[in-house]
Amino acid sequence: CTWVDAVWDLEFTEQTPLDDTIEDELSVSGDKAFRTLYQCLLAHAANQQDESIWAILGENEVPIKSLVAVLSFFVLAGKAKTANVQQRVSGLHAASLYLLLLGIPGSIATKVFHEVLLDTCSDLTSHCWPEDAGKKRKKDIMKSCQADVKRSKPQRREPSEMEVDGAEEEEEEEELNFSAKDLLNIRDAVVLLVQSLLRLLQTFPLKDRPQSAGHCTQCFHVFPFSPCRSSASSFTLSRDITELRSVPEMAFYGLQLLCSPKHGDQKESLRRVFHQLLHVILMMKKDNRGKPSLLVPSQAILSTRNQALRFFAFTLVLADALMVEKSEFRSHGAQAVGMLTSQMESTDYARFIKWLFNFSRSSKMVCRLFSVDVVMVLLEQSERSLEECPDPEFSCFLPHKFLIQNLLFDRRMDDSPTVQGHALACLAQCLELPSLNATRAVHSLFSTSQSAILMFSLYALGGILEIDVQELFPRLSKSDIDSERLCYVLFDAAKENLALLLRRVKDSKINVRKSALQTLVGLLKHNVIPLSWENLATLSERCRDPAVSVKKKALQCVGELLGAKPECSVVQKAWLQGVVPAVVDPENSVQDKALEALDQVLLSQVKPYYAGRHLDASQRLTWDLLGLLCNECLNLSRYFSRAFTIWSKQNKFTQTLIANLMSHTEADHAAGAWLLLSKVVPSSPRLPYGKILDAWDSISKDVTGTTCCHILCVMGDIAVHLNEETKDRIVADLMSWLKTFTLSLEVICAAVETLYQLGRSEDIKQTQRCGELVSVCEAYLAGIILREKGAQNLNEELMVKHLHTLGVASLHCPAKVGKRTVLLVESVLTTCNPSQRLPASLPLSQFKANSLPTRVRAHGVITLGKLCLQHEELVQKYLPVFARELELGTEVAVRNNVVVIMCDLCVRYTNMVEHYIPNISACLRDSEAVIREQTLIMLTNLLQEEFVKWKGPLFFRFMVALVDPVPAIASLCEYCLLHLLLKKNPEMFSQHFIECIFHFSSYNKHKSYNKFTESEREKVRFSLKGAQQREKRFRIYRFLLEHFTDAQRFNITVKINQTILACFADEELPLDADGADILSETFKILSLKEMKLQVISTPAGGAAGEEAEEENMATMAKAVLLVAQKKVVSQVQKKAFIENTVPLIIGLKSLLEQKRSPVLRDLMAYLQVTMQDYRDEVKEFFSGDEQLAAELEFALKTAEKEREMAEQMDSCSLTADTRTPTAQCSTQGSPVRCRTLPVVFATPQPPRPKPLSTRLAYSDR
Repeated sequence: CTWVDAVWDLEFTEQTPLDDTIEDELSVSGDKAFRTLYQCLLAHAANQQDESIWAILGENEVPIKSLVAVLSFFVLAGKAKTANVQQRVSGLHAASLYLLLLGIPGSIATKVFHEVLLDTCSDLTSHCWPEDAGKKRKKDIMKSCQADVKRSKPQRREPSEMEVDGAEEEEEEEELNFSAKDLLNIRDAVVLLVQSLLRLLQTFPLKDRPQSAGHCTQCFHVFPFSPCRSSASSFTLSRDITELRSVPEMAFYGLQLLCSPKHGDQKESLRRVFHQLLHVILMMKKDNRGKPSLLVPSQAILSTRNQALRFFAFTLVLADALMVEKSEFRSHGAQAVGMLTSQMESTDYARFIKWLFNFSRSSKMVCRLFSVDVVMVLLEQSERSLEECPDPEFSCFLPHKFLIQNLLFDRRMDDSPTVQGHALACLAQCLELPSLNATRAVHSLFSTSQSAILMFSLYALGGILEIDVQELFPRLSKSDIDSERLCYVLFDAAKENLALLLRRVKDSKINVRKSALQTLVGLLKHNVIPLSWENLATLSERCRDPAVSVKKKALQCVGELLGAKPECSVVQKAWLQGVVPAVVDPENSVQDKALEALDQVLLSQVKPYYAGRHLDASQRLTWDLLGLLCNECLNLSRYFSRAFTIWSKQNKFTQTLIANLMSHTEADHAAGAWLLLSKVVPSSPRLPYGKILDAWDSISKDVTGTTCCHILCVMGDIAVHLNEETKDRIVADLMSWLKTFTLSLEVICAAVETLYQLGRSEDIKQTQRCGELVSVCEAYLAGIILREKGAQNLNEELMVKHLHTLGVASLHCPAKVGKRTVLLVESVLTTCNPSQRLPASLPLSQFKANSLPTRVRAHGVITLGKLCLQHEELVQKYLPVFARELELGTEVAVRNNVVVIMCDLCVRYTNMVEHYIPNISACLRDSEAVIREQTLIMLTNLLQEEFVKWKGPLFFRFMVALVDPVPAIASLCEYCLLHLLLKKNPEMFSQHFIECIFHFSSYNKHKSYNKFTESEREKVRFSLKGAQQREKRFRIYRFLLEHFTDAQRFNITVKINQTILACFADEELPLDADGADILSETFKILSLKEMKLQVISTPAGGAAGEEAEEENMATMAKAVLLVAQKKVVSQVQKKAFIENTVPLIIGLKSLLEQKRSPVLRDLMAYLQVTMQDYRDEVKEFFSGDEQLAAELEFALKTAEKEREMAEQMDSCSLTADTRTPTAQCSTQGSPVRCRTLPVVFATPQPPRPKPLSTRLAYSDR
């Protein structure tokens, strides 16, 4: 005991002599005793369930303090410079035993740990291994280093000191001579000690002991230069110590362990490790005394240096993942990794790529994100040839194709939207790389052209592309695989990849959509995918994305594509379809970007025209775009006019611009010049009237309809500046043209409008001219309709033009429209058969049948509507006629125009038309899709301007349009509701939700709901009753609930309790068949996941596995606030459920059991879903009904077992798709999405549990 106390008092700094007898007894047993004890302790440490080792030592009366003292005696003996082989080996074994004991749980409590002894044991290898195995140290120093030493001036020392030092050096040299067997024994003991230290670091934290952690780092940096056999290291996040083959490999793993959080601040740990690794990389050895010295670059030293470089790159990747997740940090880290890997040999580089492949499938989002950055840096380096890596297992990792297709492109299916978006953005950058193989790899992923597919297949068969052809055709021999079969496979794969990219453009996440847009533009620019309208329409469609940043990105992308393909007409059209509508965007910044693009491409490129001079590329583009606006893109005229309205306030229209435009009116592209003039002239104070009149006289008879409209528009705008003689001449020309009825319909409108503007100063003359046109049209109609056989040789085109002219002219001279004219137009609508029974409420008995074509009757409706706009008494008379036509008419064009007319009349005569809104909304279930779409658009416009209110069944008919069989109409309805109507009335959905339950199930027994008047025909048309319609009803319920706020969800739950559950519990509503259906539906609605409060159901950190891109104080404060809010809301919801819902549930369960109703099953399913979050509080919630509590607990346990079993079955049936290309290696599973994705809306929506039917994209109309 005295000796033990003395050892502990000296704190293991000096060796205390042991009794000779005891020392001899311990020495006799030799290494065998140490090894036996070590194996016993190791086996016990591996099985923690056995009895504690400390208890066993206590039972056998082995004092822990004495055991540690004895082990320290051997450790200090082996540390001495004069120690022999046996003492060194015994010291190493004793140190291994101490480290193993220290790693067993309970070592701190039993006071085994001592910091000085731990440092001594970890550093023992540097003292026990002989310096360079008996060779003189000076031989290992490079001659250059010796020269440096000679050049430095040595300090003068006394002769006696020099003699002593010389004697010590001779003594050391004598003592460093060991036999090969001695070195082998010492090496084995060193390996055991290092393994023990690694086991200790795996379990024993050094977080509170930074000095010991730093000491271990210094010790491990010496091990790589150990003369023990070195092998290639493979660095992973977790290793089995028994698999480590050499001391250097163990040393690198130890340094990796020291960088983990359990051993202190990671940034400080990485700094220490990097500092020590520099000496290994520079092939220098640093003693405790003096400066570092260079080592002889032997094969072992070079191999260790290469391992250190690989480990440095591996650690640097981990270090970057530990930093704040900002893009600039990741970028710098990736550049550093690239610099290190560029110095590696090809074999080491391939091993690193293999590790990076596994790292890219890490469960941490930041790691996967950083792997993409590293790939982009590596792709900028020159590609390494396969011959540089003789090992076939690693040669497949060298090509750039592997980096692009197996690391970068594979991340397109990542769970994290951030990783998805970043991978897609980087994929677009690959096309800009100088490497031909990199661009070829992207081409092979997406190109579907026949020539490209054939080329890739021939390259693959010839071995130029690294494609495992045999893997694609496992059932065929290699000789049976030809280019045709391979073409089919490559074509299908490219087609699937392109379809996936187009779906990513419409992803629900903003970042993914933006990156996918950039990738799509890159593929189009480099001709990887065809410039088809389908691909380009997807691009221009994003210019109307709900997210502002995506709209700006889309505008940038279409502009970039137009700059790359200025002569492609399809690209020009896509640019117009994307940019022009953006000038009316509600976001000012998007408007400004669109206006800037239009100004740069159109206005700024209008230069003077000279017949002998060719137009440059930018001017040709301008006139090509204007030509498209005059012909194929007429639907953009309204948006284009809006741009000029904004520009007019900015004084952009100079006299130079107008003069330049006038010079182009004589060119081949004169149509575009007149288009711009028609927009510019109204805002220009000074105009060249003479040139405009000369142009009118020269080209007015030989132009197309659209250009003629623009010319007429210009003439109307300058009418106030013309003299009477000129006006009369132009009016005479217009009247002569109109009376010939040879003009197109749009030109007739423009001509009458110009005629009106020319005669505006003389109202009498203007009225007379329009009245003259009305008289001419009336006479023609009378000759057709009133004659007995007038319709037999009818000229349909001429009849339509007369009706159209009559309608347009009557707007300017309502007093000239007589009763005879109205009756003639009225007669055009007569189609009813006298045998048909008409509704008694409609005054249609005077109508007779006629045989006029449908087109004539459709224009007759429009003309009659224009007559009604000027005469209120006609509205009262003909509204029933229009309503009858909607109900009984069979001609699609006629019914479509009736909808338009009735909605136009609603603007001017709101009170009169309001009564017929149900007739109009009934067309939302018309048999023709075009009428349903037209009705939806017109009613949305009226609701936006508040000419129509949400009265009667109008809201529920809009909801039925959500489940329209045509996906485009359903998507249009969703767009109208969310982005146009809900913004004006945020409470709209919650106000009508309860009534939706009753209305769609056709339940009218409630005293308050579903009481509005509907005809039986309308009830049947809009009914969603029955089990076969349940899916449609719940699609509507989910849509409404998804767009509720949490406050609305909470309130609607309370309201359902009060208005539905309470009524059945109190037996106010009968529990008959219809009542059972309503109650069952209610429980299923309450069980929907969309009914849960988002603040509770959403994880605090966002989506599972997702980590913040940028972490700062604001996001941290937001997360803390979210957690607190979640806790408060959860308590409120729990209290409301116990006080309001539980009593109703107990009462309903009792009632349903009495009735033996099948609804009881739905009630239990609802409780099972609701109580998932309160499964430990079931008895507390249902203390009033113990039987119900017991049943519910049993159901919850059963459901949990079924869920676990299903997960096990899924894990057994699914095969991992994340293996490396080598057969020997398997990698960690990667979080990827399902490869079969449903087509989503053009307007992005939150993800749903089940994909809805495929919906076509909706673009602004």
